[in-house]
Amino acid sequence: MNGAVWGAARGLLEASGTLKTSWFRTLFVSGQRYQNAASEANVAENDSNFSLVPPLPGESSTLRWGGKKYDELPIVHIKATYNNTHVQVTSFDYKSLVRTSCGTEGFRNAKKSSSVAAQAAGLAAATKAVDKGISFVRVIVKGMGPGRPHVIKGLTMGGLELVSLTDNTPIPHNGCRPRKARRL
Repeated sequence: MNGAVWGAARGLLEASGTLKTSWFRTLFVSGQRYQNAASEANVAENDSNFSLVPPLPGESSTLRWGGKKYDELPIVHIKATYNNTHVQVTSFDYKSLVRTSCGTEGFRNAKKSSSVAAQAAGLAAATKAVDKGISFVRVIVKGMGPGRPHVIKGLTMGGLELVSLTDNTPIPHNGCRPRKARRL
């Protein structure tokens, strides 16, 4: 048994001096598992074509998601404003397949800007997309609204698998004058 596992097990001694055997067994088994995984990783061959980063548009790759190239995957466009969240699923050539928002899901007024409404919109868009046979998507998020992470959670809850996540929020380089600051 290596020193790190034994040191962790020694810290689990009770005041009476007896060792909690269940914790010790867990640490020992997990330590063996990690050692076995490390030895198997050394034996495995590295595939030179594999990359964790998705390919750039126009770049050839052998990776496939559901039998489609990265360029041919449907795209989910999310526009998160401060008052609403819009979700649109398009094909790779930008033909609209599914469109929904917090307002179309039945939320009105200030409730449209809530995280619950954003998750419901993402879930509705995902179920409609899955009904049309879509399983793998790319996601492009635009805006700084409160529903940004919750729409993505709704998409994954609805059964879509996200291949890439891109933030396309427009950043002004001192363009228009911003609105006045709120006084609370």
